[in-house]
Amino acid sequence: MNIHSTSEESEAYIALGANLGDREGTLSEALNRLDAHDEISVVRCSKVYETEPVGYLDQPQFLNMAAALRTTLAPESLLEVMLGIETQLGRIRDIRYGPRTVDLDLLWVEGQVLDTPHLTLPHPRMLERAFVLFPLSDIVPQNEQSSGLRKLITAALQDIDGKEGIRLWTTSVWDGGSGHSVS
Repeated sequence: MNIHSTSEESEAYIALGANLGDREGTLSEALNRLDAHDEISVVRCSKVYETEPVGYLDQPQFLNMAAALRTTLAPESLLEVMLGIETQLGRIRDIRYGPRTVDLDLLWVEGQVLDTPHLTLPHPRMLERAFVLFPLSDIVPQNEQSSGLRKLITAALQDIDGKEGIRLWTTSVWDGGSGHSVS
């Protein structure tokens, strides 16, 4: 994949998770690295939740959060930047759904529906995971532009399994950047 930009800025939502090492520090550093990129700004961050592992259960609990980004990068290029940050922060992919220093998932990009070998948007399992929905519900605004995504999140949260495995950890791990606010 080549890093390329679009001429227009769009809003993207990502999920962040960590369950090895300094979980809170790693989430903060991932946000700092995203925000330091010339074509990415972190604009809103969710609260941070401690969650039970899903899939592969023999591992530590996760810290999970979500962030809204403004970017001129095409979705595939944004994903490439995110994967690079995972690698820089020590992510090793050896067990599917296994322990990790950091996990960055591209969930949704304004106006984009994709299904390629490298990326599916919206994220195909986003509405099935309480550890994604809770943080997302913190940051998706109640406005006309985001109303479709907000409705999907609200409906999914009503029926989702796993709510009991989610606890508020902290209201913020990131205070830097161009427009941080917690909804």
